[in-house]
Amino acid sequence: MSRNYTDLSKDIPQDKDTSSNQPKTTDVNILLNRVRLDKKKTFKKNILVSLLVVSLVCSITIFLII
Repeated sequence: MSRNYTDLSKDIPQDKDTSSNQPKTTDVNILLNRVRLDKKKTFKKNILVSLLVVSLVCSITIFLII
């Protein structure tokens, strides 16, 4: 059982080489906004987990007192 493999480099157009010479740029504001959003998200998660832990401890103490 033999398979015929074609040379993939023949299928690539030559005009792609000119676009690869341009440097890739990223907007700094987009990156900063992403960092800010990530910080907000982690802060909200931390608050939620803290509230859950506090409520669990309170409920256990109330159960033990009664």
